[in-house]
Amino acid sequence: MNKSVLFDKIESEQFRKEPLKFNVGDTVRVHTKVVEGDKERIQIFSGIVIGVRGRGLNQTFTVRRISYGEGVERIFPTHSPRVDKVEIEREGRVRRAKLTYLRKRVGKGAVAVKEKRVATGAKPASGTSSATKAAEKPAETPAAA
Repeated sequence: MNKSVLFDKIESEQFRKEPLKFNVGDTVRVHTKVVEGDKERIQIFSGIVIGVRGRGLNQTFTVRRISYGEGVERIFPTHSPRVDKVEIEREGRVRRAKLTYLRKRVGKGAVAVKEKRVATGAKPASGTSSATKAAEKPAETPAAA
């Protein structure tokens, strides 16, 4: 048996039940569990996902935000029990896998990821004709004489 297959089988018990569904370029809010003494609370870190690396249990994602004029990045393990949930605020439209170029940007240029467009008011397919509409109607049965 291949080593990677064996590792995947062993690690599969520790994977997250519901996989996190976000992409690079998305603006997310990461809810993390923080333990302070005997109390536990949820802390939120919001920013742009600038990269995802690794696979399996070693997969991590990096979130960057500008805080008081200073760039702050945090790396979160995807399958960590400390990461409670990830909410997507905006879906970004990017053309590359890593957005490290955002580190050099300042001000509004640092959040220069465009938002994904959602198609609104879509027209029905041109294949919808009167023949298809007639097929959708139930056929009338003639009355027995």
